[in-house]
Amino acid sequence: MAQSLKLVSRSTPVFRSLTEVWAESVFRSPEKVIKRQKSLADVPGPSALSFLADLFCRGGLARLHQLQLQGKAKYGPVWKASFGPILTVHVADPSLIEQVLRQEGKHPIRSDLSSWKDYRQYRGHSYGLLTAEGEEWQQFRSILGKHMLKPKEVEGYSDVLNDVVGDLIKKISHQRSKNPNHVVKDIASEFYRFGLEGISSVLFESRIGCLETTVPKETEKFIQSINTMFVMTLLTMAMPKFLHKIFRKPWQKFCESWDYMFAFAKGHIDQRMADVAEKVSQGKEVEGKYLTYYLAQEKIPMKAVYGNVTELLLAGVDTISSTLSWSLYELARHPEIQSSLHAEIRNVLQGRIIATAADVAKMPLMKAVVKEVLRLYPVIPGNARVISDRDIEVGEYIIPKKTLITLCHYATSRDEKYFSKPNEFHPERWLNKDASHHPYASIPFGFGKRSCIGRRIAELEVYLALSRILTHFELRPECPGTLVKPMTRTLLVPEKEINIQFLER
Repeated sequence: MAQSLKLVSRSTPVFRSLTEVWAESVFRSPEKVIKRQKSLADVPGPSALSFLADLFCRGGLARLHQLQLQGKAKYGPVWKASFGPILTVHVADPSLIEQVLRQEGKHPIRSDLSSWKDYRQYRGHSYGLLTAEGEEWQQFRSILGKHMLKPKEVEGYSDVLNDVVGDLIKKISHQRSKNPNHVVKDIASEFYRFGLEGISSVLFESRIGCLETTVPKETEKFIQSINTMFVMTLLTMAMPKFLHKIFRKPWQKFCESWDYMFAFAKGHIDQRMADVAEKVSQGKEVEGKYLTYYLAQEKIPMKAVYGNVTELLLAGVDTISSTLSWSLYELARHPEIQSSLHAEIRNVLQGRIIATAADVAKMPLMKAVVKEVLRLYPVIPGNARVISDRDIEVGEYIIPKKTLITLCHYATSRDEKYFSKPNEFHPERWLNKDASHHPYASIPFGFGKRSCIGRRIAELEVYLALSRILTHFELRPECPGTLVKPMTRTLLVPEKEINIQFLER
């Protein structure tokens, strides 16, 4: 052993090489071995003034979805920006989005929605599913999920929704009859009313007149209040609270909109509850769907019922309106796909006009069309998460707890790395079993516990409406070649009217 040690002296090339490498790695270049963990301060991004200039001086509020693409191109898949008093970290890579969502914990927070919460505290209203947090949110989610996420439960709404679809067809027929070219102007507006009537039918078990030739004044005011509230949401969140007292108009309009929305929902809820009480007093059997039976049976405070139902009225309306509008827009521009989808519907229905939930389950192209529309035009272009209980790792960065993280779904769903010809409408990409897409590249309804609770009902309503529309009408654009681009209004909406020609089949 001693002899061996003498042979391997410090003068031998092998020993010198090893020791030099070791010494260099430990003493001279520690950064080559120990990689410094990057912090929030290291995340790149524009200055606060530059970002605010993009938002308010260059039309940025309407093009927040495009700022996702620009941010990713300039700074990479992770960057930060300040929106008024709110610092947000943007994540625009499917793998990193997955990393965030898998660390969201037991009670994930979708986003702060600070102005929504401020209003509820200001007026003394209860939080609902969209604004509640922690155990309160978990309770609401569990109650609502039992009746809104289970496929069998959702199928039970088919008859109610098909009645609303029937009124939609009558409304389209009436609107097209007023134009010699059978064009219906601003179909997004028509579908918005359809979506609101549908969710109201599920929540209230009553109709509110959205699809009547003359919409009731109180319903029309409710629709206008929703639109105003969404516009004011971005403004009130961007303004520090002390500015609400100086520049009062945005906060005042915001509160007035919510006031009417809560009053509208409360009026319908109280009416339904009074109807139930009357039946009980007469010894009649009470049967109900969602609100009048299931929610009331859970014995949660009525303030919580009002808060949840008011928020749920918003949950599915824009999803339905946006998805149907963009679907008809793209189908009118792609007659070959429209023809194939019409053939699929005809083959499944076998002469029937009204589809059921079981029927749409046999329509793969229908589902592919809707998935492709939602990839191109996600209703929520940027979802969000706030991890409240711990710091998390996102790529090479450690993001502190309670940091707002924006998940840039618009950017990932239009990334050519994951979708060939990403800006083109190709539903067949979802039918090719050999094609693989990153599962987090297009998740328009979110993922996990904080995914959209109204997803299944909204999808069913869209499928039933599309199948009936294409059974009755052939779709053509009013002006072939005219393009309609999306814009951000908190949600992603058409920047101008979508006008469609409806020709009887």
